[in-house]
Amino acid sequence: MAIKRLKSKVCLVGEKAVGKTSLVRRFVMNMFDEQYVTTIGTRVSKKEVHISMPDLAGNVQVDLMIWDIMGEKGFRELLNDAYFYGANGILAVADLTRRRTLDDLDDWIDSVEQVVGKVPILIAVNKADLASNARFQERDVAQFAKAYGAEFFLTSAKTGDQVEAAFARLGALVVEHQLHAT
Repeated sequence: MAIKRLKSKVCLVGEKAVGKTSLVRRFVMNMFDEQYVTTIGTRVSKKEVHISMPDLAGNVQVDLMIWDIMGEKGFRELLNDAYFYGANGILAVADLTRRRTLDDLDDWIDSVEQVVGKVPILIAVNKADLASNARFQERDVAQFAKAYGAEFFLTSAKTGDQVEAAFARLGALVVEHQLHAT
């Protein structure tokens, strides 16, 4: 059976310094840099992902186009239509050590949905390696995720923990959504 190929645009959203760029670097290049570098504008990365879809009796090869945006609210409002247009999924990123970053995801997710409608959302609570400094609990994330019908992962771009799993799961959700939409 032929492998089905898809291209999917995934947008990372969340406040500045939650680790969006670090998550992308870890996923795409398996690298982590201790130095914080602010994303200026938008950065697009690509990674080919193979998704097993048993209900479709086969595998899907997905070119994930991962759009990383700077986490400034003003920038989001300025470019949201262009940035979010065509998005097939959202990776909403919060920082475990800053409660406000979880609360602020509402605005980010709403901004995307105003442009593209309902698409799969996965929440990544990053910096799980700093659990001793946590400012919210897993149950808080579960409650937030439930409101969006989303799944969540506790990730660490630094250690790589759950990063691959989060992107793979989002990829599967996006593929399922795209294939059922056609």
